Amino acid sequence: RHLLTLYRWASYLNSHAKCFLPGEIIGGREARPHSHPYMAFLRIQSPNGLLACGGFLVRNDFVLTAAHCWGRTITVIMGAHNIQRRERTQQHTRALRAIRHPGYNPQTTRNDIMLVQLAKRMRRTSAVRPVALPRGPGRVRPGNRCTVAGWGLLGLNRRTNKLHEVQLTVQRDSRCSNRFRFYDSQTQICVGNPGQRKSGDSGGPLVCNGVAQGIVSYGDRRGTPPAVFTRVKSFMPWINRTMRRFKQPCQT
Repeated sequence: RHLLTLYRWASYLNSHAKCFLPGEIIGGREARPHSHPYMAFLRIQSPNGLLACGGFLVRNDFVLTAAHCWGRTITVIMGAHNIQRRERTQQHTRALRAIRHPGYNPQTTRNDIMLVQLAKRMRRTSAVRPVALPRGPGRVRPGNRCTVAGWGLLGLNRRTNKLHEVQLTVQRDSRCSNRFRFYDSQTQICVGNPGQRKSGDSGGPLVCNGVAQGIVSYGDRRGTPPAVFTRVKSFMPWINRTMRRFKQPCQT
C-alpha cells in the first residue's frame, strides 16, 4: 500500500495535539504528466531558509497557496512534471507580490490562505491552465472523494521529483474538532481517512469534481490523518476583491 503522509517543517503544541505545518508528500501514485495543469511549484526564500510549497493557478497571473508558505522571494514554476528537469512545458516566473489574508494567525493557523501575483502572465497550454474556484451555495460534504497532488518523497530517504497524486475523503468536522483545538468548520475542511496515512503538499489544492475546494494547511505531527485544509469557498469574497485590486502584469 502506498504511503502518502505529511513531512514536518515546523511544530507547535496546543491543548489537543501536537500539530505541524505540512510539507512534502511521502509516497502516493505518480500522476499522468500534466494531468493537473493548474499545479504550481513554489520555491521560497523564507526566514527559516529555503522551503518549497505547492500552489495552484487560479488566474493567468495569480497562484493560490497557504499563508504559511510566505517568504521574502518566491519562484513559481508551472507546467512541471519532473521538477528537477527543465521541461519544455515549464514556465518560470517570480512572485510580484505575496498577499497573505489579513486575518492569518500563525499560532492558530486560521485564515491560512495567500494569493501570489506573478511577475508575468502564464501562457495557457495543455500543461498550464487555471483550476475552477467554488461558485454558488454548495459545500463539500463528508464522504466526498477529492484529489490532492504534489511533489515530495517516496519514503523517508527516497526523494521523488515527479508529480504524485492521491484520492482523499472529506470527513465529518467532529473528527478534526476533537483533535485540533483551533479547528473552525466555517473556514476549514477535515480531510483524510483516519485508517490511511495519506495527505498532500503544503499549500496544494484539494480538487473535488474539477473545483479547488481546499488548501493543505496542517495536521498531526505524526502524519496521522485527518488533516486540516483551508476552505476556499469561505474566502471567495477576499480572493475576488484582491485579484480585482491588482492589474494583470504585461506579458514579457
